[in-house]
Amino acid sequence: MATQKYDYIIIGAGSAGCVLANRLSEDPATSVLVLEFGGSDRSVVIQMPSAFSIPMNTKKYNWRYETEPEPFLNGRRIHCPRGKVLGGSSSINGLVYIRGHAYDFDEWESLGAEGWGYRNCLPYFKRAEHYEEGGDGYRGSTGPLHTTNGNHMKNPLYGAWVEAGAEAGYIKTDDCNGYMQEGFGAMHMTVKNGVRCSTANAYLRPAMGRANLTVITHAMTRQIILEGKRAVGVMYDHEGQTHQVYCNREVLISSGPIGSPHLLQRSGIGPAKVLRKAGIGVRHDLPGVGENLQDHAEVYIQFG
Repeated sequence: MATQKYDYIIIGAGSAGCVLANRLSEDPATSVLVLEFGGSDRSVVIQMPSAFSIPMNTKKYNWRYETEPEPFLNGRRIHCPRGKVLGGSSSINGLVYIRGHAYDFDEWESLGAEGWGYRNCLPYFKRAEHYEEGGDGYRGSTGPLHTTNGNHMKNPLYGAWVEAGAEAGYIKTDDCNGYMQEGFGAMHMTVKNGVRCSTANAYLRPAMGRANLTVITHAMTRQIILEGKRAVGVMYDHEGQTHQVYCNREVLISSGPIGSPHLLQRSGIGPAKVLRKAGIGVRHDLPGVGENLQDHAEVYIQFG
């Protein structure tokens, strides 16, 4: 069993992990390891925005999670795509760029999440973004994540659709990520020069040449190594071997809203009742792990 040591270990090279890898490796004196189970994102079906439905429905790039049978949907299981590739879900999603509503962030703060109000988060949204229409009080123009409103609404049907919404009594918005978030308007996308601007393209790839950053693909993280209640390393499988790797500073779990709690629970961190039912020894009884997942529904409406 091989053993290694880094300052930071990042589990998952998805939407969050790629950002962490870039930011932490900016310090040449800091060593960073990224472990990702998926592989390369170089496929044209990932990089071409109009082909997004292909990687989203391909086993190679998607974990293909499903819900439990939904009692109010006649027992159907609902598809829940999650990226299994460099860039994670930002490499297989529909490329829509839309921030959470300002009131949602303020609600988090009111419930005790200090520092997560909209006024706190907005500077970071702006820092990350390079909006092709230019920056203002709400939008950034110098960040690595390129955003666009498509083809500047050149197709007259786009404008007609927005105006139809207004004629039906709905409000319009010039920018759904700006001051007025509700209303009919242009949809913004994470695209740069006609190519998907995933976090792998925006953050990870520019950092790949740094000597202090190591990225291992096809690496399955099995467990967090704990000393008491402190994470000191991880155990992962790669090319038929089990490895133990330790950190000088932190283990950063960025495996998504499904993968992260799953890994925590496998490591004995989570609700004691759930862990014992699965035959896992309880290292830290933490009831919130694996609870309260909320996702947006996507509804297709077709007219023949």
